Amino acid sequence: MADDQTGAKNTRRPKQAKAYRVDQQIGFLLRQANQRHVALFASLMGDRLTTTQWSALTKLQEIQPTSQNLLGRETAMDAATIKGVVDRLVARGYVATAPDPEDGRRLILSLTADGESAIARNLEAARTVTDETMAPLTPEEREQLALLIRKIC
Repeated sequence: MADDQTGAKNTRRPKQAKAYRVDQQIGFLLRQANQRHVALFASLMGDRLTTTQWSALTKLQEIQPTSQNLLGRETAMDAATIKGVVDRLVARGYVATAPDPEDGRRLILSLTADGESAIARNLEAARTVTDETMAPLTPEEREQLALLIRKIC
């Protein structure tokens, strides 16, 4: 051991760093919670909709007509992701595109009748997914969890 300033031997052990356990890290826990949620979503939702497609459809219903760019921002998807999601929804006949009258380079998105029907068919399942995901929590814990997650987002 090294001498301290008085010349005495330092017999204290170096401080042990707290062990890193991946299964105790927030990212790991959030990923596990998301995996559980996505599994519930896949088992309960119809029309072979993915979580990103559902987000895009329901947000588009709320803010339509809108640009793809704004829809991406409103659903927390980057440009490449929202483009792929929108392309698939257009191919399925759930979303229509039209040129923006103010900017010909931009497309304006809106739901089709089939898109509206897909939302109506799956709305109760979406509510059930949320309820099942949060089932282990009390109503107060559900509110607190949502508040805390929003705070870190």
